[in-house]
Amino acid sequence: MAQKKDDFYIRLRKKIMLWLDAKKGRGDRWGQYLLLAPDLLHLLCGMVRDRDVALKDKAWLGVVIIYFFSPVDLLPEVLLGPIGYLDDIAFAAFALNGILNRTSPAVVRRHWAGEEDVLDVVRKILAAVDKAIGSGLWKKIRKGLG
Repeated sequence: MAQKKDDFYIRLRKKIMLWLDAKKGRGDRWGQYLLLAPDLLHLLCGMVRDRDVALKDKAWLGVVIIYFFSPVDLLPEVLLGPIGYLDDIAFAAFALNGILNRTSPAVVRRHWAGEEDVLDVVRKILAAVDKAIGSGLWKKIRKGLG
């Protein structure tokens, strides 16, 4: 099972890196966030299996994982390529932000495969989303989700 997860992680990371290196993705202002998609998905999958994560939070994480794989979302990867992961990244950051209020940061960090501190990454993503779509709309989305 771990091998399959690692293979998917590597394939997703390579797909995004190839897109970023191609003419279409080169210089994309969201590129720095796109490479967080595999790390966030890896984190979510690890936390779902962790005994130290509350069952209610695991359910939330499961919803976010399903959203990552769903062909029906706000920015479909099938149509947009890797840029379509931006909504998945924002949704994951939103869910993690809420869970961090109830879960030890050490639990979250033990599943993080990224280079930067996961808490800083979540804050950075939320700030970028807020700036990109406006705080009013982002607050409405967050309120609607929970």
